[in-house]
This record gives sequence, C-alpha cells and structure tokens, in this order.
Amino acid sequence: MIWLIGNKGMLGTELSLMLDEKKIFFIGTDREADITNISALEEFTKNHAIKWIINCAAYTAVDKAEDNKDFCRILNETGAMNIGKIAKEINAKVIHVSTDYVFNGRGTSPYTEEKETDPIGVYGITKRDGETKLIQENEKSFIIRTAWLYGEHGSNFLKTMLRLMKEKESISVVNDQKGSPTWANDLAQVIIEFIKQVNEDKTVPYGIYNYTNEGEITWFNFAKEIYKQAREQGILTKDCEVKPCTSAEFPAKVTRPAYSVLDKTKIKATLGINIPVWNESLRNVIGKLA
Repeated sequence: MIWLIGNKGMLGTELSLMLDEKKIFFIGTDREADITNISALEEFTKNHAIKWIINCAAYTAVDKAEDNKDFCRILNETGAMNIGKIAKEINAKVIHVSTDYVFNGRGTSPYTEEKETDPIGVYGITKRDGETKLIQENEKSFIIRTAWLYGEHGSNFLKTMLRLMKEKESISVVNDQKGSPTWANDLAQVIIEFIKQVNEDKTVPYGIYNYTNEGEITWFNFAKEIYKQAREQGILTKDCEVKPCTSAEFPAKVTRPAYSVLDKTKIKATLGINIPVWNESLRNVIGKLA
C-alpha cells in the first residue's frame, strides 16, 4: 500500500486523482497524521501494511518562515526525519519532495544533484536539513527536488496571474529571476513512475533527483505566456498589459533565487523518460481550466 502524506495540497491532490484513475490502492492523510509526532506515525502504521510513503507535506511560505522558524523546522526537518524513522521500522520506501531553494540561486548553469547546497533563508535551510535527516534515517529514500510548481489545484502562480489579469488593466512581474515552471501533474506522473519501476525490480538507485519541466524562462516570460494562452483558449476576454519589473520593486524578507534551473540528466537517464517543455504543459493545464 502507498501512504500519501499531504494529500490535500496542490501536488497531493494531483497524486490522489492520478492514483485513483490508475486504480492504485493508497491511503491519503493531511493534518490527521501529524508527521512531527513520531508516536502518532507509529500508531497510524500499526493498522496499515505500508510499502511506500510519499511525502508532499511541507511548510512552504518562504517569507512567513522567517517569523515561524521553529514550526517551519519542525515540519520540514523533524517531519522528514520522523518519516524516515517510521519507514525504516516498517521497511517502507520513501519518496520525498524537496526544492530548488536548497541552492543559493547565484548559479549560471543548471544545478546537478551533486552540486553543493547553500540555502538562503529558513525555508531553504529546513528543506535541505530535512533531506539530510531523511537519508540518514532511511537509505531507501528517493528525494525529488522541483521548482516553480503550479497547477489547477491550490494556490499558485498560474491561478494568481489569471485572477489578476481578469481584474486589472496591467500587472508587473519580475524579470530577473529565471527558472523552469513545473506542472504538478507532470511531477505526479514521475513520482508514480518511480514506484512502478522499483516494483518491477528495475534498477533505480536511491538518492536525490531533479525534476522540472524543460526550458528556462523568467517569471515575466511565464506570465506573458499565461496571458497569451489564456486569451487563445478563451479564459481571458479582456486586455491586460504584462510589464517587466525587478525583484527590488517587490521587497521580501527572503531574497528569491535569481537562478533556479535544475539539471534533469540523471532522472531522464534513470527512468528513461522524456520531460515535457514548460509551455506545452502550460497549454494542457489551461485547457483543463477553460
């Protein structure tokens, strides 16, 4: 059985729907199974024959994390550690979702899995430390680092842009941060592919993998494409000018990574997959929202 932790978030919802569609048996939990409480996890696993744990739970509010350091650390670090411990006890494998924020964002070429981490801010530090604690507790772990996640569920950049474009005559979007938009549905498919290939006894080494959609753009370019495709598919019927601006025009407690592109060579070679280009996946999700 698969245990999906954080089943009500953006990625967790995509996974729940996909597992149902594929008729793969799983149990999903949100706050009712407290990953910060090892006793609660032990009690939960007594009644279920769990072979895989997918962890989509995390504290992801980057700026708020600076004012909620303890809670952010407990959820992102202690929670990951507890999942590793309980997985080891019941001999389960773990898939844990992590982030590009484990890097400082000052790079100029795609980050490989072996690149030394150097997170900025509480969120990035706790996610990096969570990775470390998980692997220390359970070597049967897959960590998937992703970036710029969006989709049709939950709050995310795509839905925010569509709302603002409907409300305003013009919007300004930062043009000095570069990354790879990632459709949550595509990431969910890859997570299930890991489970499928391991269950089929294919060689899939444990460890860290990068996954985003292909291509690299700025948030401004992403917003421009959202506007273009939304107009083409009839979601937007009014004009809205999308203007470029700098990060300095949107002060924040934590500096956002200027460069968040992740190298996907390892995951493509290991799983033998092709990764969709970001604007192709965007067209698919906008089609779902139309």
